[in-house]
Amino acid sequence: MSSSGTSSPAARRVLDWRLRFGFLSLVWGFSFLFMKVGTEGFAPFQVTLGRLAFGTAVVAAAMAVKRERLPRGVWTWVHLTVAGFLLNALPFSLFAFSELTIPSSLAGICNATSPLWGMALSLVALSEDRPTRRRVAGLGIGFLGVLTVLGVWQGFDGLDVTGTALALLASLSYPVGWIYVRRTLAGSSHSHLSLTGAQLGLATLQLAVVTPLFTSVPTGFPVLSVAALGVLGTGLAFLIQYDLVAEVGPTTAQMVTYFTPVIATAAGVALLGESLSWSTPVGAVVVLAGAALTQSRPRAAGSPTVAPVPEREDTRLQERPRTTASQT
Repeated sequence: MSSSGTSSPAARRVLDWRLRFGFLSLVWGFSFLFMKVGTEGFAPFQVTLGRLAFGTAVVAAAMAVKRERLPRGVWTWVHLTVAGFLLNALPFSLFAFSELTIPSSLAGICNATSPLWGMALSLVALSEDRPTRRRVAGLGIGFLGVLTVLGVWQGFDGLDVTGTALALLASLSYPVGWIYVRRTLAGSSHSHLSLTGAQLGLATLQLAVVTPLFTSVPTGFPVLSVAALGVLGTGLAFLIQYDLVAEVGPTTAQMVTYFTPVIATAAGVALLGESLSWSTPVGAVVVLAGAALTQSRPRAAGSPTVAPVPEREDTRLQERPRTTASQT
């Protein structure tokens, strides 16, 4: 969040950052459960449209309170349209479709691969990101973790390949969007809140166009689940995310990424009765270890550790330019 949207020190002390960090972890972890419940009555596109609409409403209310204006400039809106597609409309829809056939816990673990995709892509697309042995090792370890989650030695027996592929593709969409934003909106004079509101609004319009063309009347109406997904997991989560980055820095704030799959798995097993084989949690730990390595950078002599380019989920808490909303 920009300086104009950052809470004052006095306001921050009302609710310690650790409590907000824990709340954000819970909300993003439960987002996969909310999606699963939502798709029991609504079509995936309808779930995503509702999520974006509720999330946009929350951010718009925050903009009104802070008297933030929407960004100006044709190219800014063009870039935000692309960002809204890559960081919101596309991954949110892909995750919703994936959960038609895979457990919410598996979708949450697939989301944790986003830093791995991001590291691999940044080495190609961002000249300032140089490969190190530690980061390459992290990528390899994370890849082994993915294979463990998928149970490759069993020939993917019992695994819905299509649903899993959609969830992994959704995770890939986030770093593609981050790189695009970094190349096009870096140095923007607009506040985070303003850019986020515009981006979410544009993503909502995209789904509003697509949804009526590919869906019919819902078979059920799990409105509360979709509302929670939008209000908590999208709108409020983005506001908390930027506040955390402003207060404790991106390095600490991005650690929420590593709690999200744990909470998603626990929620899916405990509340939805999803089955869990040994390879899923073991693979998830390996994935998170690899992701942590890809996000680490050696400490320069006499200087603080520099945080890498990411969230998450959402998810997604990387050190990005003055921009935009992404999340699980």
